[in-house]
Amino acid sequence: MTNWRDRAGTKFTCEKQPARGKSGMAVSNHPLASAAGAEMLAAGGNAIDAAVAMQFALTVVEPMMVGLVGGTTCHIRLADGSHRILDGMSAVPKSGHPDMYRPVPGAAPEVYDVEGAENLVGPKSVAAPGSLRAWCLALERYGTMPLADVMQPAIRHAARGFAVTPYLADCIKDAATDLSKDKLAAARLLPGGMPLKPGTRLVQGDYAEALTLVSQQGEKALHGGALGDLLVECMEKTGGFVSRADLIGYKVAERAPIRGRYRGWDILGPPPPAASGVHITQMLNILEGYDIAKLGFGTVDTFHLLAEVLKIAFADRAEASGDPDFVKVPVERIVAKNYADARRAGLDLARAIRWQSGLQAAEGADTTHLTVADGKGNVVSTTQTINSLFGARFIVPGTGMIPNNYMNNFDPRRGNALSIEPGKRVTTSMSPMMAVREGKVRYALGLPGGRKIFPSALQALVNLIDHGMELQEAVEAPRVWTEGPVLEVEHSIPADVRQGLEARGHTLKIMPTVAGGMNAIEFHDDGSMTGAACWRADGSAAAMGGGLARAGVRFELPR
Repeated sequence: MTNWRDRAGTKFTCEKQPARGKSGMAVSNHPLASAAGAEMLAAGGNAIDAAVAMQFALTVVEPMMVGLVGGTTCHIRLADGSHRILDGMSAVPKSGHPDMYRPVPGAAPEVYDVEGAENLVGPKSVAAPGSLRAWCLALERYGTMPLADVMQPAIRHAARGFAVTPYLADCIKDAATDLSKDKLAAARLLPGGMPLKPGTRLVQGDYAEALTLVSQQGEKALHGGALGDLLVECMEKTGGFVSRADLIGYKVAERAPIRGRYRGWDILGPPPPAASGVHITQMLNILEGYDIAKLGFGTVDTFHLLAEVLKIAFADRAEASGDPDFVKVPVERIVAKNYADARRAGLDLARAIRWQSGLQAAEGADTTHLTVADGKGNVVSTTQTINSLFGARFIVPGTGMIPNNYMNNFDPRRGNALSIEPGKRVTTSMSPMMAVREGKVRYALGLPGGRKIFPSALQALVNLIDHGMELQEAVEAPRVWTEGPVLEVEHSIPADVRQGLEARGHTLKIMPTVAGGMNAIEFHDDGSMTGAACWRADGSAAAMGGGLARAGVRFELPR
């Protein structure tokens, strides 16, 4: 294959280095979480054990992104080659109804603003959580180690503390106005009225006690036990909607992945309520009609084509997304090759087109992802979040838990696919993806970033399959994003390429980053693995039979 640089319109240098190992790989958006995964693998655990340990660790070291009262989408490939998706996305409480909020008069259809921002900040924004129950279910069904063992790194870091990164410090600054209104959050994250500084040791003693209770009682500690009682008591005192019945009644859904076919590769990702498997398959079907390698990475031609395909996907997303228990999602039609042919026929390679679009899903961009594999053939790619930065932006008394604000993702008006109904799950762009060739998994990847997640995962797959990039290059490569009419481009894309895009009718917005820190694993024919985490977050890769990847600090950049 021709080296991608021979046809590149955009050149870049990787900020980090990959890790290489033979018996396991753990990659996440924080070094302590990656180390937690490596600790489980070294103790004889499998990839599922490691993933659960990493998820709990992330609730401690990335409290702005993930927590026990949140949501998750987990993609597991077992050693026998089978795939399953665990859907632990948050859901509307049983007391929820279409008129529970008052939309701001005159708000645009795609804006979910309500009076008092009740669906965004505070107890009324909290949806019924699914993350903890999903993690415990994954461990029970597919793991090998006791919950108490896999939770030890998280408990340790919560009780003893860890050094605040510049990334976390910047997140605290961004959310400081709301956090300052909650006494517990302010005391922990804004001591003396000032955001924690990088290098400060953050100790979360009450949260360590909550994690210890979970390690002893499992998910029942929240879903029917003492932690749940404290959450419900908080809800009842402050007007929130989550009840004991919501916690006890929540069920994790196990689903089959969407499987697409692209240039001889099988591409597998989550089905609805996730948008990723459907729309990545749709976009790859359209792109298959073009010689992307010949167009070259980062050229005006390639970025223009990607932008148009992204707009098509977002134009279809309103129809092709939603909780399948409540909305008929036309998956088969959207992922069909003949539908891609019809959409491709409307493309103009010389100019930008405004594609018809419907209601768009609101979705927090503050998410975290991890990818982990053992030497036995088990692989996990999983994304988790509390939705917005620091979720509902308060701490539940007596628990140290920061709950989600997932009610902000539902349409506060009647009659739409994303309107509020009891039990309806959140629609998400989470993209824990895997690429399989001749029956063997070759790549597993994912990233944070809200609605920018699946377009970024698409670009990474194109980088790997069409441009033949090395894994580190693929996750760090400059990205674009649009749902129309503005095309966001990262600042590293050269001026002449940006000018060429403008000449084709694109209105550009230059961004420091598009979406967040991707991490990924590549599987080689000799049984070894490469792990990579990109410069857009605090991520690192920890290899078994290899080493810890050099982190290449770039923490000062915005999310």
